[in-house]
Amino acid sequence: MILNTGARTDTVQYFTPWLLNRFREGYVYTRNPLFPHKVTRYELSPDKIDAVLFCSKNYAPILPRLREISDKYHTYFHYTITAYGKDVEPGVPPIRESISTLKMLEKIVGREKIAWRYDPVLLTKEYTVERHLGTFAEMAERLAPHIDRCIFSFVEMYKKLQYNMPDLIPMTAEDIGRLAEGMGKIAAKYGIYLQTCGTNADFSRYGIHSSGCATLAILGKANGCEFKNVRHRGMREGCRCIESRDIGAYDTCLNGCKYCYANQSPEAARKNHRLHDPDSPLLLGHLEKEDVLTEGVQKSFLLSEGKQCSLFDENGKGDKRQCPNFPKSKRCGGCFCPACKARRSAACGYGTNKCSAARPKRLPPALRGRRSQIF
Repeated sequence: MILNTGARTDTVQYFTPWLLNRFREGYVYTRNPLFPHKVTRYELSPDKIDAVLFCSKNYAPILPRLREISDKYHTYFHYTITAYGKDVEPGVPPIRESISTLKMLEKIVGREKIAWRYDPVLLTKEYTVERHLGTFAEMAERLAPHIDRCIFSFVEMYKKLQYNMPDLIPMTAEDIGRLAEGMGKIAAKYGIYLQTCGTNADFSRYGIHSSGCATLAILGKANGCEFKNVRHRGMREGCRCIESRDIGAYDTCLNGCKYCYANQSPEAARKNHRLHDPDSPLLLGHLEKEDVLTEGVQKSFLLSEGKQCSLFDENGKGDKRQCPNFPKSKRCGGCFCPACKARRSAACGYGTNKCSAARPKRLPPALRGRRSQIF
C-alpha cells in the first residue's frame, strides 16, 4: 500500500507529533470524507507499507526526527514552493526560507527523493506571466542541484475559488502557452526534469513531460526497489499517479492558501484544528459510538519481498553484502529473509543455516539414515 500523508492537509507542518506517534504505535485511523462515521484502520509496519508519500509547504517541523520514518520506509517528498507571498499563502514561509529547508531535507533523504512543486500557477494583477517566469527562473537556478524533478499545474477554476480569490484572472490559451514555453526553456537551461500534474494537456513541444507525479516508476527509482507493472488509476481526471491511501483530513490545514481545494474556509480549519489530539489514532478527535471501524485493504505493489530495502539488523544497519540494491543505491536498509520473511534479515541469517526457517529439517532419531524409505 502507498501511504499518503499530505493530500488532504499539510500534516508535516501542523501535525508532525501526531504523525510520528502513529508510526511509533504502528497504526492509524482515518475517516471517510463522504461517510464520516466510516473509519478505516491501517497498519503502519514496514511490511505493510510499500512507500510513504509526503507533500508539504514546510518540512522544518519534522526534520529533526525525520529519520524515524525515512530510515525504515521507502519515501518520496513533494515540496511546494511557489512565487506567492502572504497575500495568497498566509501561513507559508518565505521563498528564501523554504529553499533553505529543502536543502536541509536533501541532506537527510537525498535529492532523488525530492520533487519541487511549483503549483498551482494562477494569474492576478500582482502575479503576471512575466513575474511567474522571472521567479521560476530564480528558483530553478537555486534548486536544480537539490531536486529530482519539478512538477507544475495550472489552477483549476472550481466554484469556491470565485469567492476565495475574486481577484483571480482567468487564463487564456495564450497565457498558458507562454507560461508552458517559458517554463520549459528555463527547466532545460538548468537540467530540470519538468512535468505537469493532473492534466491531459500535451506540452511535449516545450520539453515538458506528461502527468504522473507519484508513479511506481518514480518511487522505485528513488528508493532502489522494484514494483509490479500495474495500471495507475489516478486520483482524479487527468491524474496518472498510483492509488494511495490518505490519512489526513479536509478542513484542517492552517496555511490559509486562497486557492486551496482542501479547505472550505480558514475559519473551518481553525475550528477543526481545536479537535486535534496528538495521541489519538485519528487526526481529528476520537472514535465515537456511531463510528464503524473496519480494517483497510493493504495490497502491496512491490515486485517481491526480496526487493525490500528499508529494514534493519540488530544494530540498525542493513547487511550491505546481501542487499540486492547495494552498492547501486548506497543506502542499504536490509531485506526480507526469503525463508522466514523476518523483517530483520541480518538477525535471522537471511536464508542461511542461521535462520530456523531455512535450516534443513532434522529427522527424528528413529528415521535418520532411512531417507530412501521416506521419499
